[in-house]
Amino acid sequence: MALSDTTEIHQFACLDDNFGVLVHDRDSGTTIAIDVPDAAAYEKALADTGWTLSHILITHHHWDHVQGLGELKRKTGATVIGPERSRQKIAELDRTVEDGDDVLCGPYEIKAIATPGHTLDQISWYIPTVGMAHTGDTLFSLGCGRVFEGDKEMMWSSLSKLMRLLPDDTAIYCGHEYTAANARFAQTIEPANRDLQARAEEVAALRASGKATLPTTMRLEKATNPFLRAGEATVAAALGMDGKPAEEVFAEIRTRKDNA
Repeated sequence: MALSDTTEIHQFACLDDNFGVLVHDRDSGTTIAIDVPDAAAYEKALADTGWTLSHILITHHHWDHVQGLGELKRKTGATVIGPERSRQKIAELDRTVEDGDDVLCGPYEIKAIATPGHTLDQISWYIPTVGMAHTGDTLFSLGCGRVFEGDKEMMWSSLSKLMRLLPDDTAIYCGHEYTAANARFAQTIEPANRDLQARAEEVAALRASGKATLPTTMRLEKATNPFLRAGEATVAAALGMDGKPAEEVFAEIRTRKDNA
């Protein structure tokens, strides 16, 4: 996927439902991988594109995001950058970041946005000049990650931060192809949401033809993703929670999804 005159993004499936993502600058040759669920899948993607890996950005420590990291780093010599809170869990880190840090990868100034909740170390990566972000397992299309290490208030705060910091036209990449299941659940929360109905139809068509439902955009997620819409009065009313604060509405939606 070409996003500018010099930048290309290659997204590909790996493991059962993970995505691999490569960001490439044609002028400098810089190539960035985001997470490494499977080294072999990345090696094939690099061979298919002819790109040489220079950097690896890690979102969090879960095995299905880093299990291929050691092998890929050994074979490519790429510089690995990840969360400071992962330092004791990911041996391959060359550099760590905390919330608000900027890192330079070739021509790209990349912003680290701490979005804990799914894990405490989760970093979402944002490249303003490209207009793309990778939200790991925090924000999915029509969904959000399970809350494993943080709490629901923390996850709502992280999603609110993404809505605040990422422009509406930002292309959103994430860790998994969960959109079809998320669409079915989202419609139980907002069955009358026409934007959601249209998105669900689009997702069904994409999956039926074997195509990915990502990237999405922040604008589309704000209009259709029930987890981002917890602050909307219509969503609170649909749940019988009129007047309740957004974090309570979010917690109810997340609990329902956990039990679905």
